Amino acid sequence: MTNMQLRSFSEQLAAETFIDDGVETVTSVDQKKVETSIKEVISVYKQIHSLPEPTLLRDQHYQYLKKGLRHLSDAYECLDASRPWLCFWILHSLELLEEPVPSAIASDVCQFLARCQSPTGGFAGGPGQYAHLAPTYAAVNALCIIGTEEAYSVIDREKLLDFLWSLKQPDGSFVMHVGGEVDVRSVYCAASVASLTNILTPKLFEDSTSWILRCQNWEGGLSGVPGLEAHGGYTFCGTAALVILGNEHMLDLKALLRWVVSRQMRFEGGFQGRCNKLVDGCYSFWQAGVLPLLHRALFKEGESELSRHQWMFEQKALQEYILLCCQNPTGGLLDKPGKSRDFYHTCYCLSGLSIAQHFGNMDHHREIVLGKEENRLAPTHPVYNICPEKVAGALEHFLKLPVPDDSRHAAGFSSSKEPAAAAAAAEPQS
Repeated sequence: MTNMQLRSFSEQLAAETFIDDGVETVTSVDQKKVETSIKEVISVYKQIHSLPEPTLLRDQHYQYLKKGLRHLSDAYECLDASRPWLCFWILHSLELLEEPVPSAIASDVCQFLARCQSPTGGFAGGPGQYAHLAPTYAAVNALCIIGTEEAYSVIDREKLLDFLWSLKQPDGSFVMHVGGEVDVRSVYCAASVASLTNILTPKLFEDSTSWILRCQNWEGGLSGVPGLEAHGGYTFCGTAALVILGNEHMLDLKALLRWVVSRQMRFEGGFQGRCNKLVDGCYSFWQAGVLPLLHRALFKEGESELSRHQWMFEQKALQEYILLCCQNPTGGLLDKPGKSRDFYHTCYCLSGLSIAQHFGNMDHHREIVLGKEENRLAPTHPVYNICPEKVAGALEHFLKLPVPDDSRHAAGFSSSKEPAAAAAAAEPQS
């Protein structure tokens, strides 16, 4: 537990504010507005608390999440095609808070997700909709979090493999759904569900590594498709996919490290998603979550200067941003002061807070918890973003089952090249 002077109480923090060099732009005006709103939050906090000890509002978040599992207001109508995501965001937030889900509710979630599974494989955003890789990823993660025999048995692995093959493109990329768009999210979602459910075959991801590597641009981060701007969400997806495929060492790791650490904001302490953009609580995971993957990759490459105590970002500064600026007093977390709470930001703010609190793996583990001891969250697996024991449970279950035959699909993708991915990540990556 860490009870040191907060950055917010330091005189030096004012020196970290944005300087526009006398050139005012739309971006610089927005940046100053965000800094002003954060200064107001800090000022109010200082007036109320003479002793700085930020608190995670556990019970309020729990009540908000518990209610969301059973009932959503009309405001969520726009997410009708993202219902498995709501299951994942809420279940993962609850497991980070170490709040158990009653078995009756868990069973209801399993039955609902079974109705979202397409007859042709994969999961849709809701019952009767078309299968799509994003809700497929969310549904598989949600079922692995529940981790019961009922949950695992929902997944039709043979049809899931058929679905993944239907999305595979000759260049190694995947479309998000039949006739849909290509971006690096799709390779990550496909690799994640395939590795968790033991349907990952070398042929399925042939040429995927080389396609992902083309997404790393001159900035050092990864873009959605080759040739575009580096972006935090895509950078996480591409890096995590390469970890699953065992090829993360093929990235320019130093350039990637430089880009990711440069996205932590000097004044706010949180992360931005792209260069010259505003801080956003969800990038607490999308950006900070890349750092454990990079740490491990550089360690495997023999880097001798790596810390044995902390990740390569300011972990306490990120925790301070989340605890002071991203909590709704009545529960739920948000992007930045002045924004509304939602389940997406609740999930990824808590995931980022967990990354910032836990260093290392099972063998070498160190905790850096800002504020009260009750602020501690469960660790999250940096590749899959579910708790490590849930990853281990899923692997233990599915590795006992045979890998479905994909020879009939692979025939259509015959290539003289060696498979880009030799084997699945059978071990939990920490």
